Amino acid sequence: MKKVIVLGLSLFLFFSFAIGSAFAQSKLEKTAEDLIGIKYKWAGTTKSGFDCSGFTSYVFDQLGFNLPHSSKAQSQEGDKVAKSELRAGDLVFFDTGGSGISHVGIYLGDGVFIHSSTDDGVIKSKLSESYYAKRYITASRILDDKSYDRLTAESK
Repeated sequence: MKKVIVLGLSLFLFFSFAIGSAFAQSKLEKTAEDLIGIKYKWAGTTKSGFDCSGFTSYVFDQLGFNLPHSSKAQSQEGDKVAKSELRAGDLVFFDTGGSGISHVGIYLGDGVFIHSSTDDGVIKSKLSESYYAKRYITASRILDDKSYDRLTAESK
């Protein structure tokens, strides 16, 4: 009987911790990930459809930051950051058309970024995917350390 109670308590604690961890999201992640699945719309800046820079400017606006609606213009904002130094909230930029910066997404961590793709709308992708790895140009840090800490702390 004692083993059953201990086992039951252990399972309860394990699943309580696992479930709690799975649902703990930062404000940055929640704001961006709540938009997954919204379709791509050229020049789109609302939940009815986003282009890439419309998506990033919408997310940052929800977080209290104003960004221009152009991937090239957004690349001029903030401070440049090395790919090896990326942290959640950094903007990542790509040359998808062969003539300079033409696509932007928001880095989430662990090599993953979220963006509005022409074919799939708002999705997560990996920087290591062949398509993006070949087209990566630069990154910019929009969030200062204080804003980063505030927006990336897990929600309680």
